[in-house]
Amino acid sequence: MRRTASLAVVAFGLLLFGCNPDTKNGTNQNPSNPGGGPKDVKIGFIVKSMADSWFQSETSFAKEKAKELGAELIVQEALNGNAVLTTIDSMATNGCQGIIICSPEVQLGSAIKAAAARHDMKLMSVDDRLVGGDGKPLTDIPHLGIDAYNIGKQVGQAIVDEMGRRGWKPDEVAGLAITAPALETARQRVNGAKEVLLANGFRESNIFEAPWTGSVDIAAASDAANGVLTARSHFRKWVVFSSNDDGVLGGIRAISNRGIPATGIIGVGINGALAAAEWAKGTPTGMVASVLLQPRVHGADTVEMMYRWITEGKEPPKETYTTGTIIDKNNYKEALKKQGLSLP
Repeated sequence: MRRTASLAVVAFGLLLFGCNPDTKNGTNQNPSNPGGGPKDVKIGFIVKSMADSWFQSETSFAKEKAKELGAELIVQEALNGNAVLTTIDSMATNGCQGIIICSPEVQLGSAIKAAAARHDMKLMSVDDRLVGGDGKPLTDIPHLGIDAYNIGKQVGQAIVDEMGRRGWKPDEVAGLAITAPALETARQRVNGAKEVLLANGFRESNIFEAPWTGSVDIAAASDAANGVLTARSHFRKWVVFSSNDDGVLGGIRAISNRGIPATGIIGVGINGALAAAEWAKGTPTGMVASVLLQPRVHGADTVEMMYRWITEGKEPPKETYTTGTIIDKNNYKEALKKQGLSLP
């Protein structure tokens, strides 16, 4: 009886408020049935940058899954912490019962958790894990992310393998690590790659970190790399690694601008989309490989997990991690098709 009464209250609330997202700020995945019964589900999906190819793919798969389930999905970009909190309030007003989030400021985890709880909305993080004021992960919030450290190790091994094919000696090679120190998953990716390099004879004194500041994009990564390169112009062979393709491509651009050809650069990224676009140009590039991630899982699976949580009370696992596959200019087309991703 209690469950029946609760469902009736939910149904009344949905009828009263609806969701009514506009086309600018959200995507109505079920406009033909806007809130007429207790099984209607409205989910918010907040990402930190829709300009990023990863989030474009991730949310596209999320929308597909929502449509398949008959749920309504609102996708919203939030570029900073204030925008996140405002968006949560807006989604609550629009009747959303749960939120999936990749926050631009993970350190606001406690505030995000409190905002969701205030509106009695279920909360799940994706990609970047939310942390509390003490900098520790909020392990009570279900999270789906990537196996960052092991993916970083894949990057390191791909670099080592390419160095072997080229006959490069570790003591004559410099390593450029474009880092995002504030983001735990980014640190794990870089540290995983670094561990493999060191285990294969790379000199730790030859690895130089270039922290990103401001926008985490190719241009900012290139700017960060320039500070490292200026003081190390005697190196003519470079390996480049980072937390994603953007960082690696920024490093490659900066090295290339100093007259070092593609044959003197080994860059291995993470994500795969930008690397694929680079190879599609058909011109020589220092980007030799990337770890292709699984945006379909991050988008579709999180939506289904949230849907089951709302409709069946089945809470998602506290931790779910995905892996990646090494791709290069020879196999990227087949790999992208297999993942359901568009070719560049």
